[in-house]
Amino acid sequence: QEAGIQKCFKFLKKVLKGPARAAGQLCPCVAACFSEDTPGGGPVSDPCSLRRDKAEEPVGRFLNPLKLLQCVNRLLPEDSLLVVDGGDFVGSAAYVVQPTRPLAWLDPGAFGTLGVGGGFALGAKLCRPESEVWILYGDGSLGFSVMEFDTFVRHKTPVIALVGNDACWSQISREQVPMLGSNVACSLDYLDYHMVAEGLGGKGFLLSDQNEEQMEDVIRAAQSECRSGRPALINALIGRTNFRDGSIAV
Repeated sequence: QEAGIQKCFKFLKKVLKGPARAAGQLCPCVAACFSEDTPGGGPVSDPCSLRRDKAEEPVGRFLNPLKLLQCVNRLLPEDSLLVVDGGDFVGSAAYVVQPTRPLAWLDPGAFGTLGVGGGFALGAKLCRPESEVWILYGDGSLGFSVMEFDTFVRHKTPVIALVGNDACWSQISREQVPMLGSNVACSLDYLDYHMVAEGLGGKGFLLSDQNEEQMEDVIRAAQSECRSGRPALINALIGRTNFRDGSIAV
């Protein structure tokens, strides 16, 4: 098995030596994993080291999304189910947040069919009512199904939504700006999505750099609301990192 893994890494390393690496277009995490300095041509000895470093980098006056996701990952119970619906924020979550068991991660698929979050979470909670169901949203994808908070409340299917709110369609912007020099149609606003959840009968939380020290407390409070039967939404105002520079949207 070990020989097979090394053979796979050698093949990927050969592929990644191509034009994408030369042009600096690889995601930093991928590039680091296949660095020339790694013994045997395999992954770095500590593949989490880059993520830890990136999580501590300042991102202006907002939260570092990797630090936020690491905190969520630490607090997930064993019976949790993860529904992810988004682009850039969800792409980062795929590196950081670890499902606690098989069949505990539902996402939009390889072609990024955004909008599945509300429906997937509703189905997951109805099928596994004892599980803590999370939706990891980008702020763009949230617009497709935030109204399902009305459904969650009326049908007593409490879930927790975490919105990575960076006021942008960042997955698109990462490619569009370098290619076209314009962020047109990608910019959004830092809206009060937590108030939308409140208006629909759920519980809303705002998480920003102003209460970053209470990050764990806010997440635990959302979990408590969910256990009491009320769906909760955490509106996390996040900044932008270069963690996923070079990623490709399809």
